[in-house]
Amino acid sequence: MHHLAARSEQVLGALPVAAADRAVAAGLPPWRAAEHLASRTLLRFLLREVGEDAGGGPVAALPGGRPYLPGRPGLGVSLSHSPGWVAAAVGRGRDVGVDVQVPAAVGDRLLRLCCLPGDADALAALPGDARRLGFARVFAVQEACVKAVGKGLSGRPWTVPVPLGARTGAWNRVRWSAPRDDDRVPVACAWTVPPAPAPERVRRPGGP
Repeated sequence: MHHLAARSEQVLGALPVAAADRAVAAGLPPWRAAEHLASRTLLRFLLREVGEDAGGGPVAALPGGRPYLPGRPGLGVSLSHSPGWVAAAVGRGRDVGVDVQVPAAVGDRLLRLCCLPGDADALAALPGDARRLGFARVFAVQEACVKAVGKGLSGRPWTVPVPLGARTGAWNRVRWSAPRDDDRVPVACAWTVPPAPAPERVRRPGGP
């Protein structure tokens, strides 16, 4: 599992943009085009860094919006954007999800929907900046987890239990990590764990 997050302007100012991405972005509103170009440019950079160069090929999307690389079924990829920031993730042999969250104002109702009961009370008692950051950490993990199983809001991210302050955890067949290298803008990554193979039945000599 590999992931990166960066400011959109830094990505577009430092890295080459693929012609395939420019062609798609040409039909988008300016703000959406910038997000599209920055996220895919960061993904292509990450792919090169881990030895999985996508070349100039397209980064396609399934009907629900999940990105994938045509012809590379064994490689999971994920993208995220939040105002001024983008993130990308790559995983070999598994599905992945990544999410970046620029902290924003959050009301008590949303806190109680998304957070564990005691954690919601703890966040609600914090001053504004700390409250926004704490919630962004939780929701980044929740979003990354549902992306890892191929869903967005339809996956009901608010139902993923994320203890306040946790940096790693699990949800069903998904594992997640939320490092805090840059605590101002939380980033979380999640990945699926392949199911264990069914045990083989060994035939005993002279019997079933």
